[in-house]
This record gives sequence, structure tokens and C-alpha cells, in this order.
Amino acid sequence: MTYLPGMEELEDSDIMDSVISAMNGYDADSYTSEDVERALYHDFCTEDDFGALLSPAAAPYLEQIAQKAQQEKLKHFGNTVLMFTPLYISNYCSNYCVYCGFNCHNDINRRKLNYEEIEEEMQAIAATGLEEVLILTGESREKSDVEYIGEACRIARKYFRYIGLEIYPVNSDEYQYLHDCGADCVTVFQETYDSVMYEKLHVEGHKRIFPYRVNAQERALRGGMRGVGFGALLGLSDFRKDAFATGIHASLIQKKYPQAEISFSCPRLRPIVNNDKINPRDVHERELLQIVCAYRIFMPFAGITISTRERAGFRDNLVKIAATKISAGVSTGIGSHSEKVENAGDDQFVISDGRTVDEVFRALEAEGMQPVMNDYIYV
Repeated sequence: MTYLPGMEELEDSDIMDSVISAMNGYDADSYTSEDVERALYHDFCTEDDFGALLSPAAAPYLEQIAQKAQQEKLKHFGNTVLMFTPLYISNYCSNYCVYCGFNCHNDINRRKLNYEEIEEEMQAIAATGLEEVLILTGESREKSDVEYIGEACRIARKYFRYIGLEIYPVNSDEYQYLHDCGADCVTVFQETYDSVMYEKLHVEGHKRIFPYRVNAQERALRGGMRGVGFGALLGLSDFRKDAFATGIHASLIQKKYPQAEISFSCPRLRPIVNNDKINPRDVHERELLQIVCAYRIFMPFAGITISTRERAGFRDNLVKIAATKISAGVSTGIGSHSEKVENAGDDQFVISDGRTVDEVFRALEAEGMQPVMNDYIYV
């Protein structure tokens, strides 16, 4: 789609074209059991091996895939698991995305925290012992401009050692501004790499501009961000193709920007307001486990987050096998951490794991894992 005025184009980058070309050439049904066995045998996972591990032919090998993924995780991360929580500071959105609870046509309680309320939320989160926070907004520049988000980062820096952002995509100079305000990393969900389905699902708003979103991670790194996160919302389209495209995208960015910290998120479609408008493609726990393990084998050094969209037992098992990061004490609503914030805004989606920070911490320890609040120190 055509870029809108003010959107920065990366005319010297061919990453998006390379990702789409690889995805279009990926035929999951073409792989055989021999291809999967060869992928498991290799010490280094090629793009073709990655495709095999995501394929239906790999389903009978899930136990072996999980064992190989666990070996890679232990080799590079040991038994540590990073903990964090998201903080939604606004749920105003100018986009009409038919699968999202925040979309501009949904009749929900809209709320934007002021700076005092943001600080109260940050204080409440920090009191749980967490040292990492992920700041989120709905995708509305009008209601949550870059300066507003930047001030939220400055407030967060007083309480947390690591600050992530999950906001609408911005230009590289704006990412530089947010980095200067204290942000460390940026996560952008492409939702789906299927451009035809993408256009059907994103009916109105800036988010309709497919290439601007695909290139967000590269702009963030050019703006000085330390790390970038990738993810597709599994269930919107062919989940195997989306997972394959996500991995290839992350791999190409890693090769071009070797200093970048790369991470994956692996969300599945969850119930939201007016969710009856789409029929999500079935992605069950076995398929999700297969995807997460394939990511771990393909990119052994990457972080992998498993969210509260998933049930507690599944999350606890997945961090033992392949995931490296887990959220706790989660609310997807606005102003839900501090009792001082009144008239909280509605949630983006329904979560499955509502455990507190302490409950998740103790559950991880009981499984022989080492919960870590922060793995980075500023000097």
C-alpha cells in the first residue's frame, strides 16, 4: 500500500521483499519425515530446516523437536527465566482491526492515564519486585503522541532497569527520541505477513499500510534501540506461513544488525469484543509448542516470550523447554495495578493466566527454574 504523508520509507532496505518472497515460496506440505529427521540431525539450522520443523510432517517428531530445543535453551540461557509485566497506559485507537478489542468501532470504556497515574501504576508494579516493564498503548497518535509515550518512559526509568515498548510504529528519529527517554527495545506484531489477509483484517487507520509496519523493527534499530521483538498473531491466517515469515524476518534483521537483541512473541488469537467477525484458524497447544521450539532451534540466542494468553501449566512447561521470558501480574486493561487509579479502561483481550508475580515466581522455583528480574545493568 502507498505510504501516508509523514511515514518514513526505507528505500535502501530489501528485507520486506526478501521476507515475502521466502514466505510465498514456503510450502509446508512439501516436507517429508526425512526432511524433519535431517533438520534434527544438523548442528546448524538452515532456513529449509526451519521450514521442515514447522511443517505437518514434523508433528510426529514433536518430542524430539522439544528435546533439541531444550538442549539449545540450556546451552545459551541455562535454567533462567526473565519476568516482566505489561502496563497499558491508553486504549484509544484510530484503527479498525476486526480481531482487536481496542479497535475504534468497539464500544468500550476508553481511558488514557495521566502522568501522575502512570507513576502510581509504575510504583505499584515495582513494589512486586519486577525490574522490567513493557509499556503499551492503543494505536492513536492523537491520544498517545510520541511525547506522551516518551514521558512515560522517563517515569519508568525511575523504577525499572529495562523498558520495552509495544506501540504504533513510528519513524527512526522518533524511535531515537524514545530511546533517549529511556526505552530499550521495541516489539511490533505484524499480525499476519499475508498481505491480502492483512488488508481484509485492517479496514481503517494507519495500520493498513503493510510495508510501514513490516519495516518498523529496522527503523527502531536505526533509531538506536537495543533490541527488537517480532510476532504474528497466530490464527489470523495460515499459521505455519506466518511463523515461517516471522522467523525469516528476525533472522534477516539479525544478520543486517548483528548488535541487535532479537526476541519472539508467540500469541494466539484470544476472545475479545465482537470476536465473531472472524473465524480463527485452529492453533492448538501442540502446534504452538512446535512453533516455539522451531524458533529456538532456528535462532538459539533469541529471547522467546510466552504470554498470559496461555494457561498457567502450559506456560510453566514451555519455559522449561524453549521460552525464556514470562509475564506475571498481568492486566490488559488501563489503570489496573494501582488502587489509586479510578475508572479503569476496558481490557484488550481475555487472559488465561491471572497469577500474581509472587505466584509465578514460586511456581518457577518449584520447577527448578531460576526466575530473573533483570539481566542488564547500566554503568
